[in-house]
Amino acid sequence: MRLTSWKRAVRALLPLLLAGPLLAAVPAHAAPAAPAHRAAARTASLPIPLTSVSDRATTPPGGSFTVTVTLTNPHDTPIRFVYQTVQQTYDTSTDVEYAGLKYAETACNGVPYPTVCGNPQAGASGALFALPLAPGASTSYTLTYTIAPDSACGEALNVNFYSYVYYEYQGGAAFNDGLVGVGGTDVRCP
Repeated sequence: MRLTSWKRAVRALLPLLLAGPLLAAVPAHAAPAAPAHRAAARTASLPIPLTSVSDRATTPPGGSFTVTVTLTNPHDTPIRFVYQTVQQTYDTSTDVEYAGLKYAETACNGVPYPTVCGNPQAGASGALFALPLAPGASTSYTLTYTIAPDSACGEALNVNFYSYVYYEYQGGAAFNDGLVGVGGTDVRCP
């Protein structure tokens, strides 16, 4: 025997109609406490305490420059965890793609690059800070880049970076995160 369309609809919806009252009658249980890293309070009003400096304002093809990245703890408790990436800016990526700019990271903290330099991912380098970082203390690491000898050069070409930083303090109960500019170098012709 063939069912009509309204009977099919009732049979399809009947389990859903019955499940609602049954689920509502189930006593609620307390949700488990969120892990400390998920329950941390964000401190968005504070600036990211990260500075950077490049040792060369201009670098010709075949030359190298080093960026020193420094994190300073402005809090009254140690910073115990930091996640950071350093990536090329959009302008630098367009110089690479369209203008022939060529560069590569060749060392971090003075170690030649296939050695692990933090958490590299898709051309990004990660933080190598010494932790825990006491209140008021600073820690730094360096990234060295080499401009390829056959790289394009000129007034408008540059290698600049930005950094995403996430750090936790107060035993993981508070965190701060955000983007920070990281200066690089202009690639000028010799």
